[in-house]
Amino acid sequence: MTIESKHYESSFHSCSLNKVGFTSSFVLMPLPFGLSHQGSAPDWVAEGRLIPVSPDRKMSLSPSEALHFIWQANRLLFASQASSLPLDHIPEGLTIIRSSIVGEFDGRLCHTHDVNPDNPAPQGYEWSGLRALFPILEAGMINLAGRSYQIIEWERTHQFCGRCGTPTQLRNSERARECPKCSLVSYPRISPVVMGLVVRNQELLLARSPHFAPGLYSAVAGFIEIGESCEQALRREILEETGIHADTFRYFDSQSWPFPHSLMVAFTAEYVSGSPIPQPEEIEDVRWFSVEDLPAIPPAISIAGRLIRAVAEHLKAAPSV
Repeated sequence: MTIESKHYESSFHSCSLNKVGFTSSFVLMPLPFGLSHQGSAPDWVAEGRLIPVSPDRKMSLSPSEALHFIWQANRLLFASQASSLPLDHIPEGLTIIRSSIVGEFDGRLCHTHDVNPDNPAPQGYEWSGLRALFPILEAGMINLAGRSYQIIEWERTHQFCGRCGTPTQLRNSERARECPKCSLVSYPRISPVVMGLVVRNQELLLARSPHFAPGLYSAVAGFIEIGESCEQALRREILEETGIHADTFRYFDSQSWPFPHSLMVAFTAEYVSGSPIPQPEEIEDVRWFSVEDLPAIPPAISIAGRLIRAVAEHLKAAPSV
């Protein structure tokens, strides 16, 4: 049996992978994919908890009824003694520069706000990067907070038309800003990123960036360039960053990643040829790791962490024939 990209198995298959790097026969179990992975964010839109609304919708609810995400640059206001978001009120002493609507969350209007960069945190609160809140917040709330950040970041950076410089206006029918002079329409920016976990027998190709925490390794990832498909971008990024030729990509999962506006699309890949060579200035180290002896990897809240854990468990459970 030949396993091709985008072919999703639904049962156990005894097969022989004879491409370079896969020399032994074993039972190939289906890799899980989609939003059912443990640790991934629930789809609150599908569940009805979050209802996206037009950004120009009137803030008709009183402050005591509304919910709020409050951002200062890329830092989120968080109650020091609490472990929940969004906030149920706007603390005193904050100078709000602009606001927008995230949607209706659990029947309450949810706002996102941009505040003055010089505002100190009110008493009982602190400014925190969203990553620092990963151990505290559930996956769904991290996703919702990330959505609120991407909305307010788009509002900050699209106040003026990129073609003629005229101040833009919110459209009534959709989340977009339109130039009243030349009619250029700007939508929230989303930057697609591909991630590829290369597999060779019982080994995974992992790399570390210079800005990673000490000892942390992850799958290779990079932005899709103009004119590329996901698969073309994967081949290029893996080769550029690691010196490894890879092929036969299988979709694993996707994740909105608000740092600052990425969409992560993760795949597994089969090793073809080459030896690990880190790309100067981009990759500090790259090597093969046995699934039985992995280094520190990203937390399960990130798609990289889920991808590596799922593939490692899959390979460890696949018995030799």
